Amino acid sequence: MQDQIARAVTRLRAGGLVAIPTETVYGLAADALNADAVNKIFQAKNRPSIHPLIVHVPHPCRADMSEDEKEEAWSGLLSQWSRDVSKEALALAKAFWPGPLTMILHKAKNVLYEVTGNQETVGLRCPGHRMALELLERYSGGLAAPSANRFGRISPTTADHVRHEFSDMDLLVLDGGPCRVGIESTIVDLTRLATQGPVILRPGMIGRREIEDALNLRVSDAHQAAGPRVSGSLSAHYAPRTAMAFSGALPSGRDRAGKVAWVHFPGTDLPPALQALDLAETILPARPEALARNLYALLRDLDGQGFDLICLDELPSDPCWNAIRDRLVRAVNGSGQA
Repeated sequence: MQDQIARAVTRLRAGGLVAIPTETVYGLAADALNADAVNKIFQAKNRPSIHPLIVHVPHPCRADMSEDEKEEAWSGLLSQWSRDVSKEALALAKAFWPGPLTMILHKAKNVLYEVTGNQETVGLRCPGHRMALELLERYSGGLAAPSANRFGRISPTTADHVRHEFSDMDLLVLDGGPCRVGIESTIVDLTRLATQGPVILRPGMIGRREIEDALNLRVSDAHQAAGPRVSGSLSAHYAPRTAMAFSGALPSGRDRAGKVAWVHFPGTDLPPALQALDLAETILPARPEALARNLYALLRDLDGQGFDLICLDELPSDPCWNAIRDRLVRAVNGSGQA
């Protein structure tokens, strides 16, 4: 692992790209303060330049630090990237970092507009993955790192996913094993605290109640038009090339469909529209954490099997499924496009 990280540091310092593991998904990383390097991310992903990138930052604390020392360390780190480090930002950093939470803050003067999508805000996250944290510590800087896939396609959760996605590139891929969370981080906007309070712009596996408990504040959701642009906010995203639909909204004419993947929870009855078709069944795990961990790997696998349609069971209504529902709705909207 040490040799891999040393090679990654060398490549990053030379302005190159490195695919890195995190606990959420694999990221395509570049030096966040190097405009030429950041632009290589957009070129590799075919990502529109107005879509901001999340900056991944190192963990500044030691286990032997007091609470006051930890707060000072987080404040010092965040001040490198944001001109306005609120007590709410410090509370979230101490509560959830390293981990799958991104904060939107007012950017510091030195933060590149290439990173922020020409906005005055920046997304920051300290990833909860041992290899990513060691890389960030040895690099001694921030890494802009969106998911390591072509724009709009299924996010990668293994090193092999990344290698397959960018097989046409000489890309250094750090193999940190399968991602333990499996879907992208929760994004919380802290730039409108005085008027709207904290606002969740993208749901993740850290939920609203956990954030409210950490802040002792009410947290709201918002339509993306009401706040800063953030990663993963398009209506169509995370999408396979195979057409997808939820079982409660099957498109007309499916009685003439060919090979169909019926992806459902245990005990769900087969929808009438799928009866008498050529079906392959996949049983989903009953816990949201387990499904999140394997969601993108499952979609990639199904996408490569030559189905004409992937039919998804309806998700439970409990809020703990919101993040997965968010990803699947966007995947359905973007599916079926070669």
